[in-house]
Amino acid sequence: MKKSSPAKQQQPPPAEVAVPDDEVTVQQLNELLSNSSGFYSLPTQHFNEVFPRIYVGNAKQKWNDIYWIFQTFLTNQKLKNWAGADFIEKALAHNNGKGKVYVHCREGYSRSPTIVIAYLMLRHKLDARVAVATVRLKRAIGPNDGFLRQLCQLNETLAKEGKLSGVMPVEMAKLKTK
Repeated sequence: MKKSSPAKQQQPPPAEVAVPDDEVTVQQLNELLSNSSGFYSLPTQHFNEVFPRIYVGNAKQKWNDIYWIFQTFLTNQKLKNWAGADFIEKALAHNNGKGKVYVHCREGYSRSPTIVIAYLMLRHKLDARVAVATVRLKRAIGPNDGFLRQLCQLNETLAKEGKLSGVMPVEMAKLKTK
């Protein structure tokens, strides 16, 4: 008896699940990261400024000493500590509050944007959707589902603790009205 591959089998459409407005899902974040056809873009530049004085990029970019560099080589497990958010905050405070930070991983596509998104959530009290969209507005990114799941968990924790402001950055408000 032959079995057809799972791709060829007719699968019923997934049932829609109601998600509370304050709950964030991996699917919602993936929808923010992809285009209207469901495809992801790759970065076209080695680096981009994704938030004032915060740059995300790949390992190919070389910087002079005015930038603090945070190389993200962390594993999924180690990301849970979000130590990168503390580093970004300290780097930005450097040089009388005029510091800049370049957060990079090998490609500048998954790990480093995840750290910056967590920083925006933790220090600027942004909801995960707003933080993802803010970084995505400036750079093509695609954090893997494991990282997105951790961002959803972080969002849930911050929401329970009342540490999300719900305020949308001006750039995001402009994007919504277009």
